[in-house]
Amino acid sequence: MWILLLVGWVDEDYSIFSFSENSLVYNYRYDFINNLNMKKLTVIDFFCGAGGFSEGFRQQGFEIIEGYDIWKPAIDTFNHNFKLSSNITNILKFANDVDYIDKLPNSDIIIGSPPCVSFSSSNKGGNANKELGINLIETFLRIVAVKKHKENSQLKAWYMENVVNSIKHTKEIYKFTDLNLRDWAIKNNKNPNDIAINIRDNHKIHNSADFGVAQSRKRLFAGELISINSFPDLEFKTRKSVKEIFKYFPNPSQPKSVITDPNYKIKIKNSELSDHYYDTGIYKRHWDNAEYLKTDHPYMGRMSFPENINNPSRTITATKLDNSREAIIYKCERNRCGDGQYRTPTVREIGILMSFPITYQFVGASENSKWRLIGNAVCPMVSSAIAKATLLGLGLPQLKKPNIINYSNLEKVFNLNSFKEKKFENPPTRKKGSRFRRHPFKDGNMTIALSNYCLIKNSKSDNKWRSTITYGTGKNYKVQEVSLREEKLSKTLIETLENGKEFLDKVHNGFSEKIASGKELQNMYEKSCSNGKLHPYDLIKETNKLISRYTNGDTIQAKSIFKFKDQVYVKQLFALYAVNYISKIANKRV
Repeated sequence: MWILLLVGWVDEDYSIFSFSENSLVYNYRYDFINNLNMKKLTVIDFFCGAGGFSEGFRQQGFEIIEGYDIWKPAIDTFNHNFKLSSNITNILKFANDVDYIDKLPNSDIIIGSPPCVSFSSSNKGGNANKELGINLIETFLRIVAVKKHKENSQLKAWYMENVVNSIKHTKEIYKFTDLNLRDWAIKNNKNPNDIAINIRDNHKIHNSADFGVAQSRKRLFAGELISINSFPDLEFKTRKSVKEIFKYFPNPSQPKSVITDPNYKIKIKNSELSDHYYDTGIYKRHWDNAEYLKTDHPYMGRMSFPENINNPSRTITATKLDNSREAIIYKCERNRCGDGQYRTPTVREIGILMSFPITYQFVGASENSKWRLIGNAVCPMVSSAIAKATLLGLGLPQLKKPNIINYSNLEKVFNLNSFKEKKFENPPTRKKGSRFRRHPFKDGNMTIALSNYCLIKNSKSDNKWRSTITYGTGKNYKVQEVSLREEKLSKTLIETLENGKEFLDKVHNGFSEKIASGKELQNMYEKSCSNGKLHPYDLIKETNKLISRYTNGDTIQAKSIFKFKDQVYVKQLFALYAVNYISKIANKRV
């Protein structure tokens, strides 16, 4: 007679039971028999993108069985990470033909992230055409409605993610008729005017930073755990800063032998870390422009430059930027000044800031496509919280720790790692006749700007350089071009002030020699070059430094000079003279 001694456990993550070597010691956590026969809950993902929404559910033990997206890099990335063979699919094909929906696999969970670009406030100032975005959302809800209300439905929950603004353009309640399901409802013994989907009572706005993601990213989540007809309550975590996340993670120029995932603490060999060891340094003209737009934007608030890493990151966008206000820019660890002094995050770094594991691969043919895959994704840690709440709501066991893939599959993955320092040999250029406008500083809502076009008429560049005072930040702000009269009055007034004569002497002798002709200034601006004189960007920076040296926070009455302001800061008076002097010298040298 043989005796079989079981040693170990059925599933260490679930901690169902265990045996000691010499005695049978049961450690029950859930019902023993039920857990032995428990089947993983299944998930299908619409507008799956890189798979961030699905990754969170996989981390909680769900089985991802299918993904749908129209973009090949997205489907390739999804298939690679979930070992599937999903096909490129235009999800709008489900908008009219219910037969297509019936052919979809049944699943326990449906998730989806309809493209949100048309709802974003940054898209054409929030005035973009919303029709396509609405169609995509309603097509997703149509799929959910059929799967939810069909006879013997398997569906236990559905969830949708989108930008916060999308709630303004969707209905609170969707009847079957609203989703083009009138005939389907009648065929399935439903009243076509009954509620198919309730958005009003089943949506929440969540910030990814509240779930341990080192990024502030507010998104709308709608959906319901069908058994309770409600969106479940999620468990929040401690907020993390960028500095905390990257404290022990290697910077792009200093590889380590073993890499620890900042979010999940899994370890991999350095050779398995992809898309990180390459130079993301930025040309000076690009970070120069980003710095200006962040710190001295003509009508928007001040932002940090470089990024304040003591806070969660700002929102990762789908477009890689390095010369705009929205660009995420760090001080580069390499010892460089000018070109390459600052850098953008690597693809791996933004993946981490989105809470993707370091083993997750992005199958794109370029840095930009990988960035888009990540920037469009749902943060896995947020999705994981939804998955965990779903298990709790269904009364099912939860994993003790997230199920994270602990190795990197780099097969057929284009890896950005080059381990080389970037050569800055192709400076950025602008189109011929590009417009220039910049001011040395902004105090309150008034600026003195140097431009190569008329701000009053908002005209094209005409190679004539101007100094213009702008009052206010709205669409109808007041504008005053500085005339010879204001120039003379400002000089006379400056001469009466402390340090005034010294300032004027410095402007006339030393500073003026750095000013090129108007034509040369335009050429330097367009070609990002210098001919021994100062580039327009640098002229404005020098003006700022010069004014700061000779002024403090004092104010002065100058109504005769500033038409729409009685009292101004002394440094604004100095700026008027200096900026006007630049335009005058440039125009004389044309």
